[in-house]
Amino acid sequence: MLRNRRDEAFMAVLLILPFVAIYGLVFIYPTIKMFILSFTDAPLIGAGDWVGLENYERLPRDRRFHTALWNTFYFVALTVIPGTLVALVISLGINRLKGRLQSLVLALFFLPYILPVSVVYLIWDWTLNFQFGIAMHLFDWAGADRIPVFKSTAWFMPAVGFVTIWWTAGFSILLFLAGRRAIPEEIYEAASLDNSGSWSTFSRVTWPLMWPVTALVSTIQLILQLKIFDQVYLFSQGGRPNDNLVLVYYVFQRAFQSNQGGRAAAVAVVLFVIVIVVSVLNFQLTRLSGGRRK
Repeated sequence: MLRNRRDEAFMAVLLILPFVAIYGLVFIYPTIKMFILSFTDAPLIGAGDWVGLENYERLPRDRRFHTALWNTFYFVALTVIPGTLVALVISLGINRLKGRLQSLVLALFFLPYILPVSVVYLIWDWTLNFQFGIAMHLFDWAGADRIPVFKSTAWFMPAVGFVTIWWTAGFSILLFLAGRRAIPEEIYEAASLDNSGSWSTFSRVTWPLMWPVTALVSTIQLILQLKIFDQVYLFSQGGRPNDNLVLVYYVFQRAFQSNQGGRAAAVAVVLFVIVIVVSVLNFQLTRLSGGRRK
């Protein structure tokens, strides 16, 4: 019996060892190196001298870092809660459909999610480009002035936020739809017998029972949008990239354009800490809210 347990433990270790090795190689080791690099003045490739906290002390005086930090949180505010609510509403609408129509509508909403970011960029550049965009022709037809959406600091983040919600909503809709289907129909039958209205059924049955899925979707979206880079980088081409900086874009500038690996690592560490802290706080808040609802 003891031998069997030892054999089982050995097999368990043997099975998880490849995952642990890969996880350590592609995540833990680079993370440790990033922390060490942030205390040096090293270039992107090569060694540097130890400078202690100097890279971190520069950040409060760095105007571009302030811009990147503000734009990142602004983008999160524009996308996480609105995107979660939009996906919830659409999923409830799709759930009311039946048969092939439901599958077709779900596929149409999920299709953008599988597109690469370069294709998403081309689609919306063709739509909102100031010179030849389809939407700009509609402005001309309506007699309104054209808006340089991706060239204007005021319009840039809301536009990219809208594109991001359109692009990523499909996965959230799928999660919400799975959560809605997990609710037993007997509960809704009991609610209808009690003459419960649509809003009362939603607020007292659907929303509380789908709260764990809502917390999951919001947490996933929060982490993804804190690390926003691709859309901002592509849509900033030919515009004012320094006004549209987000934290990952700023890391890219410091590392690959200015060859300042140490300073880029310091910004990356700050982002790493922000993601962890915000994710934990979001989890705690949603857990407490879910407990109160129960």
